[in-house]
This record gives sequence, C-alpha cells and structure tokens, in this order.
Amino acid sequence: MTLSTIQTTTGTATPAELGRTLIHEHVLVGYPGWELDAKAPKFKRAEGLARAVDQMHELQAHGVKTFVDPCPMDLGRDVEFLAELSQRSGMRVICTTGAYFEAEGNTYTFKHLPMEEIADIYIQEIELGIGETGIKAGAIKIATGAPAVSDYERKLVTAGARAAKATGVPIISHTQDGCCGHDQIDIVTGEGAPAAQLLVGHSDGSNDPDYHRTLVERGAFIGFDRFGISMFQPDEVRIANILKLIRAGHLERIMVSHDSIMCWLGRPVPYAQTFQALLELLPKWRSTHFFKEIIPALLQEGVTQAQIETLLVDNPRRFFQLGLSG
Repeated sequence: MTLSTIQTTTGTATPAELGRTLIHEHVLVGYPGWELDAKAPKFKRAEGLARAVDQMHELQAHGVKTFVDPCPMDLGRDVEFLAELSQRSGMRVICTTGAYFEAEGNTYTFKHLPMEEIADIYIQEIELGIGETGIKAGAIKIATGAPAVSDYERKLVTAGARAAKATGVPIISHTQDGCCGHDQIDIVTGEGAPAAQLLVGHSDGSNDPDYHRTLVERGAFIGFDRFGISMFQPDEVRIANILKLIRAGHLERIMVSHDSIMCWLGRPVPYAQTFQALLELLPKWRSTHFFKEIIPALLQEGVTQAQIETLLVDNPRRFFQLGLSG
C-alpha cells in the first residue's frame, strides 16, 4: 500500500508542511546491551525529556519545523519518547523502521529470519505501527559497515528497499567511513526503487569529491549530515566539498544535518566514558551548529539564502514526496 501522506510520531503531514528540516538527528541512542552496564549513569527520563524539549525550542528559534530521527530499532529507539517530545515541544518528529550495521547492531534474530519476513516487519511498522504504540514509521533506516557490505547487511538493505518500494517511504542510510554508497544504490535500485528514494547518509565522511559527484549523478540524495563531528572530518573539509557539489550544479541532491544526539543511554564507548565527556570533546556537535556557524560560512563563500533554503526545505520536501501516491 503506497502511502499518501508523511507519517510522523503524532500523526501525518503533507510535504508542503515539513518546512525547514534536519534530516538526520537523534533524540535517544544506546548501543545494544547498554542496559547491561551497571556502572553507566542511569537515564532519568524526565530530565532527558526536559533537556530535549529545550533543544527543540532552540531549533524552532532557527526556523526548524521537522526533525527526522532515523534511529534504528536496535539502537535504543523509543518512539513513545519521541511522540511525547513532539507534543510538548511542537516540533514535528519523524521516526524510522530498520536496523543498524552488523558490527554495532543487535544481529541475532535478524540473522536467522528470512529477508522476506524482515521486509514484512518493516512494512508492518510503517502501515500498522511500532509495537502496540500505534506510532508509524515515516522512513526506513538502512546501514552498512566498512570496507564492504556484509551478507547480513545486504539482506537488511534488500528488505529495506522492498519495504520502500511497497510503501513509498524514503530510505535514510548510514555509511561507515564514507564508503559503500554505490553498493547501497545498487541494492535499492535492484529491487525496483528509484535512486532518488535513497539518501546516502554520512557521505561527508569521505573527502573524495568524485565519490560525492558519482553518487548524485546516479540520482541519489547525498547526506552532508555530520557537521560538528570533527573527529571524523573537519567542517572546513565538509564545507569545501559541499561547495564543489553546489558549483557543479548538484544543489538539489544535498541534505544537511549533524547526526547529533540529545540523550545517551548507557556510555558512548569507545569514544568516551560519559556522554558529557563526549560533548566536551566535540563542542560544536549540536543540532544548532549548522545555523550558527555553517550557514554564515556558506554565505561568505557566495551561497545564497535561497540555496540554503533549498538544502533545508526544498530537498527534504522532494525526498519525502517522491514515493507518495496521489
């Protein structure tokens, strides 16, 4: 059943209603097994929710209307938390179905399920809702590791592509170390979904402009979605590469975000022993960073305000609109 509207955690929306959109951010994240870590700081739900509401209000002050949280089902996804956050803050929040890449996901069950059943699970979470919550996924998350796609990941990406074709929802991906984007496009298009239904996430992890160019030339969207994470790539490199794409005529294939996290379940090993320590290590890794520092830098390089709105408004709208019926 191809959907006619975009699913959010608190209802539906039309593409025109999305407005300024951050395409890849997170509210809650926890690595599989986080609940086993008795030495980790305890997650205090009320405090986390209040902190997340404050951060949503900061984003709203920058004109953001829609927050896409492509947390996979095995990284601490809590759609009821997202729905309550949306209700309290007034921010439109979109969640996803799908699972993480093999090295960092929770793999046992999906390794043993046939691909067709996994695709059906994804479709069920889109059409009927997640668990007993009634909250429906508005996109599909796929993920691949490095340096190559494993058999497990290929099965899950294939399932995601089939679910996307069946429902019309877009696919938001994780790529590790800025590689395997072409493999993702091959699998998605091989299942009959158009490349434009896929956002190849974290492509800014690569410093190869030819890699970026060839992805968008195949029709996929490309994610420059880790602004502020300096340990993976300096923002100066991201800015230089996004400028190359814009100047080559590929503005309409780029989406931006930070892959930021508001609340961490457990400890963010191996990067730090506490979430606060990780934030201190990455002082610009905040969901407002693009608005405070990256937009001024792009404007200084000759990017126009209209082009900024294309990145934040027009491209997410077209991405979500592509597979809708009617």
